[in-house]
Amino acid sequence: MTTEHITPANTNIFEDLGLPDAENLKIRAQLMMAIRKFVNDSGMTQAKAAKALKTTQPRLNEVLHGRIDKCTIDRLVQMLSEVGMHVNITITTDRAA
Repeated sequence: MTTEHITPANTNIFEDLGLPDAENLKIRAQLMMAIRKFVNDSGMTQAKAAKALKTTQPRLNEVLHGRIDKCTIDRLVQMLSEVGMHVNITITTDRAA
């Protein structure tokens, strides 16, 4: 028998999987998706997009293929900044104080 688990939108799949640093992984995944969207929308080759993002083509390829272990939040934010995108952080609490 197979158990199906669906993670609702706006939750953290990494937390559901019991991974350490789940919030960090979620943020990195969101940043990586923004970079993927930029590349897809731009119509640029990976080489040209990498140059615009001020990274290497192999590193961009890792981002585009979801190699989350290869990039830090800092580096992903810097890449987005290079193409005029701004990252905003919102801090909320879901626990009673």
